[in-house]
Amino acid sequence: MRSTVEEMQAARSAAQAYRHQPGSLQAAHVYAQLFVATPDEAALAMGRDYLVQQMQEAQELPCDLPQEPAALASWMEARAAEVGVAYESYLKERQQGAPRRYFSGRAHALNFLRCVGPTKMVDGAWLYSAIRRWRDPLFRPLILTYLEELGDGDAAMNHVTLYRSLLAANGCEHGPALSEEHYVQGAIQLGLAHHGAEFEAEVFGFNLGYEQLPLHLLITAYELNELGIDPYYFTLHVTIDNAASGHARKAAEAVAQAAAQAADPQAFMQGVRRGYLLNELGASTLGVIGSFVLQDEVVRVLAEKAPFGRMMHSDYCRIGGKTVNQWLEQPDGMASFLAEMEKAKWITRGKPAEESRFWRLIDAAGGQMFGVFEGYEKQVIREWIEDGWNDGRRQPSFRALARGRENAAAEAPAVPAVALGEVDLDALVAELAPGRHHFVPGLEATRRYSERYRRACVA
Repeated sequence: MRSTVEEMQAARSAAQAYRHQPGSLQAAHVYAQLFVATPDEAALAMGRDYLVQQMQEAQELPCDLPQEPAALASWMEARAAEVGVAYESYLKERQQGAPRRYFSGRAHALNFLRCVGPTKMVDGAWLYSAIRRWRDPLFRPLILTYLEELGDGDAAMNHVTLYRSLLAANGCEHGPALSEEHYVQGAIQLGLAHHGAEFEAEVFGFNLGYEQLPLHLLITAYELNELGIDPYYFTLHVTIDNAASGHARKAAEAVAQAAAQAADPQAFMQGVRRGYLLNELGASTLGVIGSFVLQDEVVRVLAEKAPFGRMMHSDYCRIGGKTVNQWLEQPDGMASFLAEMEKAKWITRGKPAEESRFWRLIDAAGGQMFGVFEGYEKQVIREWIEDGWNDGRRQPSFRALARGRENAAAEAPAVPAVALGEVDLDALVAELAPGRHHFVPGLEATRRYSERYRRACVA
């Protein structure tokens, strides 16, 4: 094992030096520096120091991993069984009329998609370093998992292109900067991507934790479908992460095999536990879901637009004694602006949005504010206006909507077929990096690597 507690302590001085540079060891900054086609040396050094810092924090957390690698399979099976029982209970509750557990409405669900975006956009990144070890059979499970995260070069199955398409289809691809906590997991994964050769045991451990099937994944997929949002990205992970033969089992078997071959199995397992616990840092799924408040979000959306619209309105219209421009000069006063629009009957709460003058201005073709708000933002405003109103009609599920679309095609870039020939796998590694693999050259390189590597595995 190359990563030790001593090495982590030795790196602490470098991490402390970065702390004196504003923002340098902040998760969002590290993320932005590493999620590029080719990170420079300074970015790579920063990413390593950030990773060390997070390991130091994670190793203080309680760990439920068994001490013995041989016990990992039964540990994984027990966890999977618990999740299955909990999900069955959830389904029974829903069948008996219980409301959705996670999402109050479509806007809430779309907000979730936005907030977990930094993590989903680097899906699989923690395994990137493994593809350089294609000659070592111990890394085979990790390499195959990474290739599956990349869709084996098929754009329609590449997890990052899938998530990008999901955001775009729901008007969520643009948005304000999120808090530091939202970037922690992505920054950790990118740090492991570029420094996995040094922290091999931690990569095995992180992979073990990330690939276990959580209850929230099942519930999220179920409720997204209910709300008419394509759940495929999430259902795909439900199937490939299964404990029978999927990524969850492969991750457990990979740790056991690597530990058996390690020069110091105990030290290797210490690194595995550190990597495993990295999964606990940053904004959690349930934390993201629980933080959404519709009133706060509609105020935030208007406040974000205010600086761009404060000189764009005429002065003939007054609301609450002020012109629209005067209201927009104070973005922190948007809650009061909304209240005054209600008083002036520009907004009628608890009724169809179309009955509100403000909604018609932003939604109707020819409306004076048409195009100002994107799909997600309009959904937030609509649900806030219609709060408490229900026409009794049931929201069609995504699958029901999809059945009504004949010959629907996946919105993913086509990748031309390539002749395999004698491919040098080492020459393809750079194009499979987290910041590159989801673009056409990366998809082509992934296809070449996957075909050659899988052929070598059965040779």
